[in-house]
Amino acid sequence: MTDTDHPRIVAVADTDSYVKWAAALLAPVPGAELIVLETELVVSLAQQRAALEGSGLKRVRRATYDQLPTLLAGADAVLLAARGPLVRVLARLAAQLDPAPVILTGLPGISIPPTWLALHFRRGCDLFVLHSRREVREFRALAAARGIAQRFALATLPFARAANPVERNGTDLVFAAQAIVPALREHREHVARLLVRAARAHPDRRVVLKLRARPGEAETHRELVSYPELMAQLGEVPPNLVTSTAPMVEALATAEGLVTVSSTAAIEAAAQGVPVIALDTFGVSGRLINLVFEGSGLLAGDDEVVARRFRTPEPDWLGDNYFHDRAEDDWLARTAELVRRRRAGLLPPRPVPRLVGGRARDAWERKLALGDRDRSLSGALAYAVGVPVRRVLRIVRRHGAGRRASGAGSAPTPA
Repeated sequence: MTDTDHPRIVAVADTDSYVKWAAALLAPVPGAELIVLETELVVSLAQQRAALEGSGLKRVRRATYDQLPTLLAGADAVLLAARGPLVRVLARLAAQLDPAPVILTGLPGISIPPTWLALHFRRGCDLFVLHSRREVREFRALAAARGIAQRFALATLPFARAANPVERNGTDLVFAAQAIVPALREHREHVARLLVRAARAHPDRRVVLKLRARPGEAETHRELVSYPELMAQLGEVPPNLVTSTAPMVEALATAEGLVTVSSTAAIEAAAQGVPVIALDTFGVSGRLINLVFEGSGLLAGDDEVVARRFRTPEPDWLGDNYFHDRAEDDWLARTAELVRRRRAGLLPPRPVPRLVGGRARDAWERKLALGDRDRSLSGALAYAVGVPVRRVLRIVRRHGAGRRASGAGSAPTPA
């Protein structure tokens, strides 16, 4: 290790939420570095500046996939901060370095309920960083149930590090938009109308629609129906209803309260003393990623939003959900221990599961993960062959599912 207390950690991230998370998580770690990887969904320069706002991380650079082996050489640990399919590709690359680094991974926000795919794509990582006692407990239980051997560590959610929330005098109602929650168009239309209603109810105070990206910029999740598009369809919008792509820390500085369905911004706001409403108009479910707010006292409906009756978290909810004592954080200590074991030859690299297809399959997965930023011949060939094959398999599966549903046959469908 480069330091007796802190290993040299290099993070690799591409999309807005992962760049923001990786930068904030590593900012207090001496010598930490962040590589913004060029993928189809990579942050724009403006998004990158917003994501890094307030983190304090200095060592940041953009790079291509082909540059990674050189840039990661000599790292004690590599933090893979990306969507699952990209993590699988990057874990395979990192495991081939000599000497092999410890491979870390994690999720950038609320991760309740845990999902099997989040674990599956990250099987090649040595340590999975989570942000609450509950997340560690539930991910550990899911891994055991699925037979996946994984180590988990606890880190305070970086956006919840505010030590002493100050007296607030903001007047904005800030709505933290999300790309896929709620997912249904009619639900997103309902939210748009709710924001208009809230703006008209208090014409002397702003309603701020806080967006993650400008038109044409990518997000971690692809948004099918944007709020600006829906607002345009509503006709005249009150002048005190505005949109903003400023960093969340700036939006909260002038906020009276924050409204969201399930964004991690709710935790960030609560940490800064900004009251919150977690909108339960569409229910509370794993699909809406708001199960974690049960018992928090933050769940409320439309009328509470319009009346600006914001909430503060229930004390009994805090310790298990993102506001544990920071002395319980063990991710850096566990990382350092894993680095020592690897350097001593006591920690073999974890095997990254390979599916049928060998190198062609690797090229296919790399092409899907990097998108148009993968310009390799092998990726182009794998994509040219793989797309029609995948289309045929989907048709076969749908046909088989239809036959089973109708009782027409019981023969197994090819996988």
